[in-house]
Amino acid sequence: MALAVRFYDDYRPAPGNYLREEVLAGFARQPKSTSPALFYDRRGSELFDRICQQPEYYVTRTEEGILASAADEIAERVGPSTDLVELGSGASRKVRLLLEALHPTSYLGVDISEDFLLASTQRLAADYPWLDVSAACADFTNGMRLPPAFETGHPLMFFPGSSIGNFTPAQACRLLRKLHGLMPAGGSLLVGVDLIKDRETLEAAYNDRAQVTAAFNLNLLERIREELASDIDPSRFAHHAFFNDAQSRIEMHLVSREPQDVTIEGRRFHFEAGESLHTENSYKYSLDSFARLAHEAGLEPVACWTDPDRLFSVQLLRPRGALHS
Repeated sequence: MALAVRFYDDYRPAPGNYLREEVLAGFARQPKSTSPALFYDRRGSELFDRICQQPEYYVTRTEEGILASAADEIAERVGPSTDLVELGSGASRKVRLLLEALHPTSYLGVDISEDFLLASTQRLAADYPWLDVSAACADFTNGMRLPPAFETGHPLMFFPGSSIGNFTPAQACRLLRKLHGLMPAGGSLLVGVDLIKDRETLEAAYNDRAQVTAAFNLNLLERIREELASDIDPSRFAHHAFFNDAQSRIEMHLVSREPQDVTIEGRRFHFEAGESLHTENSYKYSLDSFARLAHEAGLEPVACWTDPDRLFSVQLLRPRGALHS
């Protein structure tokens, strides 16, 4: 398919070095850890799309249900002539509910996985010929500016899927402050926030019977082996995900099945049997605790929608005023 979107390529992370630097730094830490941003090569993005379809993974279907029932009210609150910016756009399925309710002037998809981003935005452009579609390959968590066409008016920034939970509360606050700084005075942020719930539901969501989440986690090691000079063997590691009640977060780890040394880009790293590489956190919030976090970032919660079982929330935030560091 010919490129049907306006592509902003000046935000792309520096080629070649990003994965290497993040992996070498993460494996050298004690305890070892890496950023969840490293999951999202093309294969990782495809696997995450499959995770969203698993029966145990309540997040996607619950958020979609909330958006389906609240889309008209969201459109009413946001107002006409809106530009829509989707952060971490992925397959861009949920945003269709907003496109059909808001009828925005233009759409910008932002994602770190370039191939997946282009494929999903091309599908949007084909399915919504009236929509001006753009794409930016960027890690928005490290700071970016909106393209000039999106810097005026009152854009709605859409950050779905509970991705805010991948950051510690302190990191999430800093990210929200960055997004606040990106928004013009009339802008707003619509964010998906996963809520605290029973351990059984949480742990099942990250340990699906089909083991798609395990494959997604282990794909990080496949990526390291394929894209870096490494002898790492994914079969010598096991997926482990559990709820840390004290931290109110799901943790994902890759646990070494045996004592082993792995080499990455000429550097050797040792794992004891049972030692893990911590690959992801997913923090869960109460409505009150997230409201406090948003307020600290200079944002005011103006509306909140949840499902009947209060598994998940979609929250509309607006800047409270000038942001001060």
